[in-house]
Amino acid sequence: MDDLPPPLILEILSRLNDSADLARCRVVSKILNALSAEVRSINLHCSYDRYAKSRAPATKFLVTPFKSVFNSLISSSKGVESVSIGVDKPLGGLSYDDVEDESDDLYLTDMDFSAQWLPIVAGQLRSISISDFWIQSCWRRSEVLSLISSCCHSLIKLELKNAWLSVDGLLGMPMLTTLTLEFIRLDDEDLNEVNNCFPSLQVLNLIGIGGLKEPKIHLLHLKTCQWTVSNAPLSLTIFAPNLVKLKLVCVKPRSLVIDSPLLSDFHLSLERASKLVVNEFSNLKTLQLESPYLCCLFDSFPPFRTIKNLTVNSTKRAESTAMVKFNLKRLFDAFPNAKSLNLGPGAWLEAETCFHTGDSEVSGGIKGLKQIIAHVYVKDMEISLSFISFVLEKCTNLTDMALLIHGEVESSITREFISRCMAHCARVRWRWGLWKEGMKDAWISYGI
Repeated sequence: MDDLPPPLILEILSRLNDSADLARCRVVSKILNALSAEVRSINLHCSYDRYAKSRAPATKFLVTPFKSVFNSLISSSKGVESVSIGVDKPLGGLSYDDVEDESDDLYLTDMDFSAQWLPIVAGQLRSISISDFWIQSCWRRSEVLSLISSCCHSLIKLELKNAWLSVDGLLGMPMLTTLTLEFIRLDDEDLNEVNNCFPSLQVLNLIGIGGLKEPKIHLLHLKTCQWTVSNAPLSLTIFAPNLVKLKLVCVKPRSLVIDSPLLSDFHLSLERASKLVVNEFSNLKTLQLESPYLCCLFDSFPPFRTIKNLTVNSTKRAESTAMVKFNLKRLFDAFPNAKSLNLGPGAWLEAETCFHTGDSEVSGGIKGLKQIIAHVYVKDMEISLSFISFVLEKCTNLTDMALLIHGEVESSITREFISRCMAHCARVRWRWGLWKEGMKDAWISYGI
């Protein structure tokens, strides 16, 4: 390998996914050792196997400490632009019920550890990703955010997972455009410090953030946001005038306010909100709604005449005769201009049930609807066939009908169901597939 041109060797070394392999290459030859220092990206993650060996009495003395390997890579590297360090997902999924671990060898947001390596590479860093070991980090409050903000002035992308983070001493980072915080206990209950110190964010991902009370996202340059919220916050507010794509998963906030006039792609999963304030989205084209009370959610929104691609699903709820159930009339009235409709299993079953009980009187349908994708149960074939016939009758311009049948339906019933559907209506192009909870949809035919 020493006979290869140095640029080619460097390219090969740069393509190694695991920097542990890079560390091994350094001891093979002088040329590899020299060129490995030129690699611009370090990616080191602790596997479950490595963790287990470091704890087993027979092998723990044979395992080089994880932090030592990382520090060695950092100290001999030149011009590092990207650092990714963490524990693999199987290890990150461990809990106190699985293991007791009060050491700090995998406490990766530790200030002492971070202060050893960050200043060495901070000047040229563009990206940092730290996925901590929750068992060691959840009870230790870290000020790594303040350290990063004080020395990484060219940072563009920051990702932190599985840690308890303080915002004390946090400085402004005007260059940062992408921020991901996942499974973080954050000492910023209203997100004031996030808004003030990261004003240039264009991409924000907040997944499972604890410690929030009345959080407000107020970011003028934000374009894409994914926000998964627990049931703790009393209110949620998003003010982002340039936001175009939003995925919001929440439970029961008393108040939900969204002021993002340029939003074009919106995914909302919500149990219910006592007060829901959503300004009209004149640019909204794609909408995905998940809720136990879909019809109530429809009533809370302004008219959705711009929606072209619609996905709805009714999630589980406690049965209540007082609540209005989801039916096609309410859907057609709320989204009169939809061209593509995707009905999740809960929405389809509820709409089918309402049709069977006579609670789905539809006058006009959606004339512009071209495609329907639906997840069906086929609990009663005759009811399902009647409902499909009803849908086809109301959607006169429909050209594509794609049905995914539940995987536990007997194959003989599935075959008969498919045959009768296709015989009933030849004007649409049929597609067929299978679905099952917790599994990816599987298409078995296209364009029949």
